[in-house]
Amino acid sequence: MVGRGGAVGELRPRPGPGPQGRPHPAGQAPAASSFRCLARTRGLRDLSGDGGVLKEELRPGTGQAVPLAASVAVKYSGYLEHWDEPFCTNSYSKFPGLMKLGKDITLGGLEIGLLTMKKGEVARFVFTPDYAYGRQGCPPFIPPNATVIFEVEVLDFLDSDESDTFFQLTAEQQDTFPLQKVLKVADTEREFGNYLYRKRHFEGAKDRYKRAFSILGRSPSSEAEQCQINASKLLVLLNLSLTYLKLERPAQALAYGEKALEIDQRNAKALFRCGQACLCMTEYEKARDFLVRAQHIQPFNHDINNELKKLASCYKDYMEKEKEMCYRMFAPLNSSSG
Repeated sequence: MVGRGGAVGELRPRPGPGPQGRPHPAGQAPAASSFRCLARTRGLRDLSGDGGVLKEELRPGTGQAVPLAASVAVKYSGYLEHWDEPFCTNSYSKFPGLMKLGKDITLGGLEIGLLTMKKGEVARFVFTPDYAYGRQGCPPFIPPNATVIFEVEVLDFLDSDESDTFFQLTAEQQDTFPLQKVLKVADTEREFGNYLYRKRHFEGAKDRYKRAFSILGRSPSSEAEQCQINASKLLVLLNLSLTYLKLERPAQALAYGEKALEIDQRNAKALFRCGQACLCMTEYEKARDFLVRAQHIQPFNHDINNELKKLASCYKDYMEKEKEMCYRMFAPLNSSSG
């Protein structure tokens, strides 16, 4: 059962102006009559059955609704009646982080509302005090018995319930899980990493990928299981190699790229990542070897061909600098012998 009352994430309420540009003083709850008027005139959907959580869809979403215990990325703003500015919002954040229902989002009405929303959906909710901040409110910004409006946009979500439960178990308990469930958990962790990577949170992405890789070391009972494990490992290793490149740690990027090549020696992405890593470390011969092997597999890949051009340019500059250094070293000897 979804609890009533609570907080939204880690944001704290902030004051907004009242009808004359002043916030309502704490302890004086504004009447909720206009909120109820809004519900009647717009025919808001009653989600709780007692009028405590009302919803107006502003823009439809796509796909399935947010599942229980999911981790969601949302933009939201909360308003009191007659306030022009939100008392809490994360709408100024370019990349809101993922928040877990029941843990990071504990406002009862918002939990109920989010479970009816889909990815991309925008909705407006009206929460009565029992589904918001209760009889006490949240002084000094939210008065007692306050009815509030929340405008919410679901940017993305991940069904993380099974993954979160798995990592709360001991290693012995994890070993009892069927392989298919372990692979699903690893895939969820990789999706978390992908989300963080897209938001350029590379450290967080790296940690999620490593967590996925950590559970893929079990011994298979058949060749078919080994193929499944290797396929999951390969995706994670490629992601780790790329992420370490973004973190400017090419030695680790090379190590994970080479692990990927142990699974599939003709994987063009792995060869390409290894070539990039070697180029970053100015190991030009090794870089060329990896990139030429990748080019043989995908001769028309623009990224591979461009990296070979970059390598040629870097090597040319390197040789010119070497020549210049040699010239400077031997110039005094030549002048003295003359």
